[in-house]
Amino acid sequence: MKIAALLRSAALVTAVALIPATTATMAQVDGRAGPEFSKVFAVYQRIQASYVEPVEDEVLIRGMIDGMLGALDPHSGYLDGSDLQRLETMIDGNYSGLGLSVLMEDGAVKVISPFKGSPADKQGIKAGDYITHLDGKLIYGGDLDDAVAQMRGKAGTSIQLTIFRPGREEPFEVDVTRGVIELEPVTHELSAGNIGVITVNEFSADVGADVFKAWTSIQEEAAGRVSGLVLDLRSNPGGSLDEAVALSDLFLDEGRIVSQRGRARGETLLYDAETVFRGDMAEGTPVIVLIDAGSASASEIVAGALQDHRRALVMGERSFGKGSVQSLLPLGRDAALKLTTARYYTPKGASVQEGGIKPDITVPQLSDPDLALRSKYQTRESDLRGHLINELGIKDEELEADEIDDPRFKLTSEQLEEQGIEDFQLHYALETLRRTTKSSVALRD
Repeated sequence: MKIAALLRSAALVTAVALIPATTATMAQVDGRAGPEFSKVFAVYQRIQASYVEPVEDEVLIRGMIDGMLGALDPHSGYLDGSDLQRLETMIDGNYSGLGLSVLMEDGAVKVISPFKGSPADKQGIKAGDYITHLDGKLIYGGDLDDAVAQMRGKAGTSIQLTIFRPGREEPFEVDVTRGVIELEPVTHELSAGNIGVITVNEFSADVGADVFKAWTSIQEEAAGRVSGLVLDLRSNPGGSLDEAVALSDLFLDEGRIVSQRGRARGETLLYDAETVFRGDMAEGTPVIVLIDAGSASASEIVAGALQDHRRALVMGERSFGKGSVQSLLPLGRDAALKLTTARYYTPKGASVQEGGIKPDITVPQLSDPDLALRSKYQTRESDLRGHLINELGIKDEELEADEIDDPRFKLTSEQLEEQGIEDFQLHYALETLRRTTKSSVALRD
């Protein structure tokens, strides 16, 4: 597949903009960095002449590229070959495997999040887990692409994962049967009391329109008497900036949604309400947005916009804190550069970089038996090596978790299970809406 076609598709599912590198810019780089480039060439020549074994030029060039990008933030990278194929798979949203989003962290394969309803999710694999072995073979210190290739395979076949979960003394093994992963960006249901629940799992193409359809279906099922709405963005790693704007615009009838500011010309952009959808589709309906530490990027744009405009109550846990935009810059027909080119800001001018979105009401996921252990080792943007610093300045105490015991959140996972509560955060949001009137806190006009 041609790189241009892939990039056109990628612009729909990642917060990207296509920016060509100009010859004038390259000339400036050459003039300023000439002496430094001579050092690079000298190292290359020395390796070719003196290294103990012959080294292919391709290996050295790729190493130089990876080294340059490794000096930047963790979201910039070079894509070719299998990397571009993985991007295509993400765009298609249909493949055979385990249903895991992973990254390489200090030589270890770390789970960002399992896709909801995937084989990995059903087997209890959680965000923050480390995969150390596949079918008993050590993968620590290896290549992420190789690990991903091994985890993918024909539906119906199984693979054994050895998992290290921070907080547990011993690793454990899980057998997972591969399945066909068909990512469903938006799901919905009508809960007791005519409370609608719309879950957005990723921000792929047409998510805004899909949420509108989900709301229409909820209205029809409730015979037009919807008492409240939960917009569930938990463990949603983000995606298209345009779709984040579209989803926010469904609930807003005026004002700024998000602003984007970069160093290059054309990277400072403003996004306002009433540009994608007209009016507030759920006008008069109390809305709660659920977020957690896995809610990132596009999810944070939506949560921040609805929170700043006081259109929704944000509930759950502090979000991931990824406040940057990546652009795909084509490098020929079969490679591309994924480069961080801008930061984005909420309507009130706050940057979510590092700090994330702080919920109006913090609600722990008490139904998770590993809550205490997982919370202790939770990973957010501020924990990633080389992450961008919030230029507005965030005090350390603002990032610290609230250690004060809340009398509302005393039940254990075992006690909740006895009561039939499998998802405490969702349960708490629904109960809040059932007690909510139009003059109360969940509708804060």
